[in-house]
Amino acid sequence: MSLLTEQIKAALADKAIPEKAAFFPKFFKSKPGGYGAGDQFLGVKVPEQRKIAKEVFKDISYSEIEELLHDVYHEVRLTAVYILVYRYQKSKNDADRKELVDFYLSHLDYVNNWDLVDSSCHDILGHYYLDREKELFYELAGTDHLWRQRVAMISTYYWIKRDRFTDALALAEKLLHHQYDLIQKAVGWMLREIGNRDFEVEMSFLRRHYQIMPRTALRYAIEKFEPELRNQLLKGQLE
Repeated sequence: MSLLTEQIKAALADKAIPEKAAFFPKFFKSKPGGYGAGDQFLGVKVPEQRKIAKEVFKDISYSEIEELLHDVYHEVRLTAVYILVYRYQKSKNDADRKELVDFYLSHLDYVNNWDLVDSSCHDILGHYYLDREKELFYELAGTDHLWRQRVAMISTYYWIKRDRFTDALALAEKLLHHQYDLIQKAVGWMLREIGNRDFEVEMSFLRRHYQIMPRTALRYAIEKFEPELRNQLLKGQLE
């Protein structure tokens, strides 16, 4: 372990809050049988993790980031993810960005809870693949790996914010009937984001699928709809 990674872990441990460390296992479903089974927590707030990441991201090596990503503690891995995002955002050329993207993809096994996914994939992969072919995301969606599938869906957020909906809609359709609520929620969230920018695009998708899509996905997708329309969709009786 390097001196820098020891310092980062010590800084995180110094900000640990026992009450949060006790609460997080339930929140992140880390008990046996949960999606985060086996994860361990220090109890550190996200702003503290972001602050530490901003202080070190320019100086830390990839081997040191790898050490952090392999750590048993959730907050250490999440801090590593923030470091990658900050480094990507400050990258000055495409070669540096590709190096980071390749590193990120080769360590997806450690981006292994919804907050690690949601805090990184759209800023890194979404940005990098904005004007590139999107086969990677269909491959990720086609796996039986929960976090890779969520990466595929949440990465589209970057494109959605730039009014590029085609792949987001196609991936939503591919993952629409997923058995786990974390993917259903991701699908519904991205559909809602599309609707925030183009209501008719989202409604066109919903008209085709609302009667058979999982309830969780539908509720997330229509969260901001007018009550009357929302009730019609929930009852399967769209006029």
